[in-house]
Amino acid sequence: MPNKMSAEKRVRVSEKRRVLNKAYKTSMKNKIKAVLAAIAQKKSAEEIMELFRKAQSAIDKAAKSGAIHKNQASRRKSRLAVKVKAYLGAEKQGV
Repeated sequence: MPNKMSAEKRVRVSEKRRVLNKAYKTSMKNKIKAVLAAIAQKKSAEEIMELFRKAQSAIDKAAKSGAIHKNQASRRKSRLAVKVKAYLGAEKQGV
């Protein structure tokens, strides 16, 4: 255990941040998985777009809080958008 008061506070603060960061990351990952599962199950375009918007929001919140880096957030949103767009394009063509 830390000997100084400031070190004790850092332990408390870092534990609190760890828990919050984990919550943001878990929420983000679950929403991304929901979008990918909806694509795999060939759900409707409206449903996929709604899930996609929620996933984007979760990614942005994780980046805003510092749980993930802003570039990682951008990369995740971009890769997810490519998959959604590919599915919606294929759906329009009737594949």
